[in-house]
Amino acid sequence: MVRLVKRALVPARLRRVVLGWFDSRYISRADHRQDIKDALWEVQTLGREIVSLRAEVGELRAQVDKVRLDPIRAKRWDDAHRLSEETAVAMDGVLQNEVLLWQAVDRLSAGPAGPAGPAGSADTVTSEGSADTVTSEGSAVSVGSATAVTTAGLSGSSGSAA
Repeated sequence: MVRLVKRALVPARLRRVVLGWFDSRYISRADHRQDIKDALWEVQTLGREIVSLRAEVGELRAQVDKVRLDPIRAKRWDDAHRLSEETAVAMDGVLQNEVLLWQAVDRLSAGPAGPAGPAGSADTVTSEGSADTVTSEGSAVSVGSATAVTTAGLSGSSGSAA
C-alpha cells in the first residue's frame, strides 16, 4: 500500500478533536491483538472445561449403569406413592365435609330464615351431590357419607348425633 502524506499546519485544538474522534471510534492494533489473545484464552479454557465435564458425565453414567432397581424396593415405593395419593384424596374429602358441616351448624345457629317463620323454615344447599337440609324441628344434615342429626328449636331436647 502506498502512503501519500502531505504535511500541513493544523491548529492544536483541531488536531486534538480529530485524534479524539479517531481514538473513540477505532481500536489500536495492540489493543486488538490483546483482545484476540484474551478471546483465544477463553476459548481454550472453555474447551478444557468441556473435556472435564464430559469425563464427569461419563463417570456418572457408569455409576448409574451399576445401580439396578430392586423390584422389592420399587414395589414398596409404588405402594407408598399410591397410599399417599389415596390419603390426600381422603383428607380433601374430609376437609370439604367439615366445611359443609360447619356451614350447616352456622345456619342452625342463625335461627329461622325465610318468610315461613320458625315453624316451617327449611334451607337446602347442594354441593357436589350432597344435600344439607336444615329445619327448625328435628334436622338432618347430610354431608358426603356422614349424616348428623340435630334437634334445634325445641325447649326440652338436646342434640344427638347418629
